[in-house]
Amino acid sequence: MALLELDDVSVHYGRIQAIHNMSIHVDEGEIVSLIGANGAGKTTTMRSIAGLLSLSGGSITFDGEDISKTKAHLRVVKGMSLTPEGRGIFPSLTVMENLDMGAYTRSDKAGMAEDLDRVFDLFPRLKERQKQSGGTMSGGEQQMLAIGRALMARPKLLLLDEPSMGLAPQFIRQIFSIVKQVNQQGTTVLLVEQNANQALKLAHRAYILETGRITREGPGRELASDDAVRAAYLGA
Repeated sequence: MALLELDDVSVHYGRIQAIHNMSIHVDEGEIVSLIGANGAGKTTTMRSIAGLLSLSGGSITFDGEDISKTKAHLRVVKGMSLTPEGRGIFPSLTVMENLDMGAYTRSDKAGMAEDLDRVFDLFPRLKERQKQSGGTMSGGEQQMLAIGRALMARPKLLLLDEPSMGLAPQFIRQIFSIVKQVNQQGTTVLLVEQNANQALKLAHRAYILETGRITREGPGRELASDDAVRAAYLGA
């Protein structure tokens, strides 16, 4: 069953069309990767799904409901959470305060405490540094914090925009391992990622985006072994 569906979606920046009649779906329980070169429209797609950009055509359905015109904060309430490109943590706030911000739509204190334990299990370093300011942490630690903050909303769908950007290899491996674990715990994931090799290995399915248009789709490992995809995105 599709948790998220984009049907014939178009997005413009002024007169420039960034997304052209995109139709994709993410089924409940999946990890779906969206890969493409810089400027292909990946982040625009994610921002549109999260409600940060308006559509100029088409529709977005989430959990059976048309949310095309739903405000961004209400999409969070409905079960959608975005980890933005560049992480977007609050640098002057502590780790704990950042995590609290992720749960700002919630009032179920028992559930929030349960999710905090889950985040600390996934990211022990965050537990160790609860009182540290987010801005003083390394890039990898900030990415952990950004994902942890998103999980504090208890999302049905986690939107991850370039989680490996600018990270050292050891953090990249750790982040992808944790994404897989989050999915195995029941959270559906839509992943935008320039590290196509890692993204295709992780994904159940994947879409390839070129200049705002979907050009290929299929199982992640199948695309990873495709000669054209390897030549264009995997350096092979």
